[in-house]
Amino acid sequence: MVSQIAIALLGAIAIWLTQQQNEQRKKYACLFGLAGQPFWLYSSMQAEQWGIFFLSFVYAGVWVVGIKNYWLSK
Repeated sequence: MVSQIAIALLGAIAIWLTQQQNEQRKKYACLFGLAGQPFWLYSSMQAEQWGIFFLSFVYAGVWVVGIKNYWLSK
């Protein structure tokens, strides 16, 4: 139950932030998105949904690109 709440809350915030015109807000999307990935991994593993499990690694990689672009690059 906690995983499902975390997935919904963190995912919705991340998606909402990606659509902001304000770059200061938009840069937080990758942080919320990446924070949700452990919950996706756990939930999909428990349900034996292996496609979603492996896709979660792809999403995590994309969120890491966002961290690199918004937080680690000048």
